[in-house]
This record gives sequence, C-alpha cells and structure tokens, in this order.
Amino acid sequence: MAKVYFTDFRTRVGTPLTEKLKNLCRRAGIGTIDMDGRFVAVKMHFGELGNLAYLRPNWARAVAELVKEQGGLPFLTDCNTLYPGSRKNALEHLDCANINGFNPLTCGCQILIGDGLRGTDDVAVPVPDGVYCKEAYIGRAVMDADILISLTHFKGHECTGFGGAIKNIGMGCGSRAGKMHQHNFGKPKVDPSLCRGCHRCARECGADAIRYENGKAVIDEARCRGCGRCIGACAFDAIANTNDNANEVLGCKMAEYSLAVCSGRPCFHISLVQDISPNCDCHDENDAPILPDVGMFASFDPVALDQACVDACLKQQPLPNSQLGCNLAKDGWQDQGDHFSNSNPSVRWRETLAHGERIGLGERKYELIRI
Repeated sequence: MAKVYFTDFRTRVGTPLTEKLKNLCRRAGIGTIDMDGRFVAVKMHFGELGNLAYLRPNWARAVAELVKEQGGLPFLTDCNTLYPGSRKNALEHLDCANINGFNPLTCGCQILIGDGLRGTDDVAVPVPDGVYCKEAYIGRAVMDADILISLTHFKGHECTGFGGAIKNIGMGCGSRAGKMHQHNFGKPKVDPSLCRGCHRCARECGADAIRYENGKAVIDEARCRGCGRCIGACAFDAIANTNDNANEVLGCKMAEYSLAVCSGRPCFHISLVQDISPNCDCHDENDAPILPDVGMFASFDPVALDQACVDACLKQQPLPNSQLGCNLAKDGWQDQGDHFSNSNPSVRWRETLAHGERIGLGERKYELIRI
C-alpha cells in the first residue's frame, strides 16, 4: 500500500511553514533519492499573470534547498501553453515567472522552460501499456533531468475536476504538441440561446477557432484544438463539450503522459492543498476558494497522492460565496455527489485515478501518515 504523508498548516511560533514542508518531505523519504551531482527538475506552475492563487516562490525555494542539501542540481520548470496568455513562449513565460516572483534569487535555483522557445523542443517518449497514447511528446529539458519532483498547487479545474500531481506532470510536462495530443478528443459547442456575445471565449481561444454570427459565438471544429479554455471562460454556461466522455479521455491521457514522464527514474511528489480555486492557475484571474485550506501532502506515488488530496477535500465544508457554495445554493440544483463535480458539473475526475492505477502509474489505496 502506498504511503502518503500529511501535515496541516498549523505551526509553532518561530517555525516557518517552509521548514514544516521540508520536514514533511524528509519524513516521506526524499532523502533516500541519490541526488548527488544530478539534475533535478522541479515541475511546478508559475501562475498566469493576474492569477493570485498559484504557489508562492517560497515553497519552491524550500524544495530547491532540500535538493541542494542532497548534492542535487535543481531547476524549476514548466512547459509553454496552447492558449494566448502570458506563457505561450519561453521569453514571455520567463517574464511571467519573474513578475510572479520566481527567479534565481527568490527560488535559489535557475528556471528553464521545458519545451524551449516556441514550445516545439520536445521528445517522443514511449508510454508503457498506453491505451490512448503510444508515445507522449514531453518537453526536452524535463526528460533530460535525472530526477523529477512535482510541486503541485492542488485546486479545482474546469475540465479535469481537480488539478493535482497527475495534471501537473501529465499536462504540464507536455510540449505544445503534447498538449494538443491530450486535448484533441472533444470539441465544444455553443448554445446560442445562452450566448451573450461577450467575446470572452474568443479572447481565450489559442486557435482563432471562434467567430461571431448574428452576435453569437460559433466554434470552427476544423480549427479547434479541444483545449476547453472557452468552456472555463464562459460565465453563462453557453459552451459545453457535447462528447460525453471527452473529459474522461482527457484524464486518461494525462495519466498516460504522467507515466511516460515518471518511468525509469526517481520521482517524488508534493501537493499543497490551499487557495483551492475552482479553476486552473492558467486563468488570468482566480475566483474565491471553494474549500478551506487543508495542508501539505507528499508521496512517491502520484495516484495515491491525488487520491489522498481528493479524499481530504471531500471531507471539507464548501465555502459560501464561492462558485461551489453558490451552485449548491441555487434553487433546484442537482447535487453531483462531490465538491469538484458540484463546482464544475461537466468534469469526470474519477476516471483519471482509475486509469492511472490500471496502467501502473500508482495505486489508489494508501496509508495516510500524519506528521
């Protein structure tokens, strides 16, 4: 049975939370990894400009210091985005990271964009026992590292239900081609009776796939990459994926990409369950948290880690005046059975964990060890 280590955000006077994170990682066994003289990729999300829910750089520095204590050579990394935000190429991505506080001075290590200047510097990596993907297109710098540590902000997500370690690794380590490969199964549709013609979806689209006819959005399926950004952008529920299992397949592909990234080298995974926004940190805004802060989790098993974070979140009471709280307060609201589905009703998150276990990425059963 996988072991997942947990501690909350309480601390004694004089003990920084970053020290508590280091202690958690030590107890979880990070010291058993031989890092001496080896390149260690710390995969995280630097946050879109305008978003304030992403992890602070202080957490990244704590992980970098742990790696250095063991003789490792850490670098922070993420890959470029499909959509036209502030992280679509390496130059803008590095500017965004710096503005959001991530630089060698604050984090104690260098920052490398995993898939290069234009998001095209990738490696085709075989997927062991892949059902949906026989190979994955992963940022070259990620694959060049000897060791991978995922440092994840655990939160909600408009397509995958939640953004945990599997999403941070699988989607986050994919190059632009890899992200397209994962997203291309479903193409969203617009309900013209609900569309307000606000153009928010078009501004979010990275493929110029949305035009307007008679003031209503229309999605060109030939251009659409299936990334789902428009679904999250629409405030009026006018856009939905008409393929009922598109999000299910997306989650399964993410698990397979994670397996490609992690196979054959030491990996360690950390998730901080705080500022649990309803949507991804890729948004240029963040809505109010849907749940209270929970704590820090660490494990060698990304599936068990995500399952433990989910289980902890499902035990929390929804926060009022949040997307989740407001949905539950609506007259006639159909309870979806869990907080993440009630926050974003079209998501299918259980399939991600089940498929990750099925292909050998990890296991859902775990022993929770409280520190």
